[in-house]
Amino acid sequence: MRYKILVLFILIISACAPRRDPAIQIQVAVISTLTALPASTSAPVATAYPSPTPFNLAGLFCEYQFCLGHAVDMALFDVNAQSGATSASNYSQGLLAAFSENLFVQVMWQLASGSADPQFMLDLILDDVDTRTGTLSVKLIRDMNVVFTPITTTATTVLPYGGAGAWICGERAFAWKVYSSQAENAQPLFDAALDRFQCNR
Repeated sequence: MRYKILVLFILIISACAPRRDPAIQIQVAVISTLTALPASTSAPVATAYPSPTPFNLAGLFCEYQFCLGHAVDMALFDVNAQSGATSASNYSQGLLAAFSENLFVQVMWQLASGSADPQFMLDLILDDVDTRTGTLSVKLIRDMNVVFTPITTTATTVLPYGGAGAWICGERAFAWKVYSSQAENAQPLFDAALDRFQCNR
């Protein structure tokens, strides 16, 4: 009997309770759905990065903690390693060469701490068959003392002209020499080699 009274009491209370308006229920459902949706975020602003500059390795020798430009159709090689010397070239000293039908190039370097005048390197790279011609050009290029002289050579009759240059970079002195079939080639070849030159100071 108590059970029946309890059921009757629940039915009376539920009948007297205010009825929910279906329009309000729909609005509540719509608002609940909209608040549950993820909020759209604005697209991130694109960061402008500089486009990478292509790094051209053609005609560039990089070894022994320096880089040097050279003619694209040639490759510098380590003369010390090729000649069977006790040791190959290294950071402290070395000798490179390259040749083709129209050019012969030689590069050497050695430690020269405290020296600011690279002219002694011209004496080292020029052989008895080489003769300085014209005037010695002295320039300051990117904080490096640079000297250059045109030369003639009897080393070969095919390449009788050329030029030789020297410079100081950090604790090392460098020298460069070219034999060419035309006298006007030497200075531009030297300038192109130095344009791409870098060394660890």
